[in-house]
Amino acid sequence: MKALFQLIRWQNLLMTALVVWLMEKMVAAPLMDKALFGEQLPGWVFYLLMLAVVFVAAGGYAINDYFDVKIDSINRPDRLIVTRELSKQQAMLVHQLMTGTGVALGLITAVWLRSWSVGLVFVLVPGLLWFYSSAYKRQFVVGNLIVSLCAGMVPLLVAMANTAVLNKRYGSDVMQYSGLPHDLYVWIGGFAFFAFLTTLVREILKDLQDQTGDRELECHTLPVLLGETWTKVILTVLIGLLAGSACYAVLRLMPFGHTWSSMPVRYLTFGLLVPLVCELYLLWSARIPSDYRFAQGLMKFIMLLGVLFSIVIKVQL
Repeated sequence: MKALFQLIRWQNLLMTALVVWLMEKMVAAPLMDKALFGEQLPGWVFYLLMLAVVFVAAGGYAINDYFDVKIDSINRPDRLIVTRELSKQQAMLVHQLMTGTGVALGLITAVWLRSWSVGLVFVLVPGLLWFYSSAYKRQFVVGNLIVSLCAGMVPLLVAMANTAVLNKRYGSDVMQYSGLPHDLYVWIGGFAFFAFLTTLVREILKDLQDQTGDRELECHTLPVLLGETWTKVILTVLIGLLAGSACYAVLRLMPFGHTWSSMPVRYLTFGLLVPLVCELYLLWSARIPSDYRFAQGLMKFIMLLGVLFSIVIKVQL
């Protein structure tokens, strides 16, 4: 059982569930209340959506380890699960059960919402995760972008679901003049963009950590093709984009009566900008795989801090 939970990365699944819950309860619901609609997404539909996302993610982790046996045996032999604690057949079965359950739940949710877009996400994402693990992961940048896009889709699904239920109950004309769909996509889209960028940085850091095995198996990752220095330059630009996004958010909050001493501005400054500066220091001082693993850990923490900003924002909405 322990090996199963390690295979599906239960800590990451909890983080995924937290993201969905925060986007609904701390962003979407307050925006609904502000527009005088009230929370529209029924509880059972919301939790069905959350479970669908979690199950699809769990299936993606399982198939990733299934295809990564050779690379993991070189890069992280002490953490090898498939072939050591679980057979490849068992890993494939876990993938099929988790992904099948997630897709089924996602399609049930899409049918109730009458949303083709939500249904399409739950058809395309599992396919992307399969092809990522089997082939695209070893391609130049493509694999990194696929995983990052999938991460960005997690918050966006909440906006898509809420927009769909509003359209189902009130019609497109009412939604067009209320401005609520626009607000949902702007606010939640900001978190989705942050999730995309932080995931992209983490994926490239992982490539830096795993470059020994990637070179041996002729993977075309950024560090293999461009070298460590240029990869670090690219990561610096991406981290700069994250910092720039936080600064932009601070400037956007200023016209709404927020000062430098207000909670949202202080949170963005000390909760995101300062850790991002620390991330840059860790990046350029990293020399061995364990250094890059530590930098990944900090970036994961920054991702959590970014998502928790939704709690601060709830008071302002």
